Amino acid sequence: MFFTFSVPTRQRTELLDITSEVLSKIRSSKLSEGICLVYVPHTTAGITINENADPSVRSDIIMELNKRVPFEDGYRHLEGNSAAHIKASIMGCCVSIPVQNGRPTLGTWQGIYLCEFDGPRTRSVHVKVMGDASAS
Repeated sequence: MFFTFSVPTRQRTELLDITSEVLSKIRSSKLSEGICLVYVPHTTAGITINENADPSVRSDIIMELNKRVPFEDGYRHLEGNSAAHIKASIMGCCVSIPVQNGRPTLGTWQGIYLCEFDGPRTRSVHVKVMGDASAS
């Protein structure tokens, strides 16, 4: 099954926890065993899995990305958002998560994040669930 949902972002750069939305799509699919692919179809946004217990991890990730890829650095891209393109390439546009017993097999402290690097905008997130729904 294929799902799409929208995520409004509020800042130029932020990591938004979308774990509950992805879990909802897996439940809706009635997938018992398989794979969940989470994909963002944008060149200035990404997807990652990381700790969701301490929000300072998100701010630390953003801080380090901004240090390594500053917003202004003599880039040639005329739109002025080269830093966002570079950060999105570093983070990647998708993650694959095994699903077992109808749940993503995330670690205890893991969450799924939309990474915004050129906001605020409204982003689309695609979720594709594949596998065996018959055992649900």
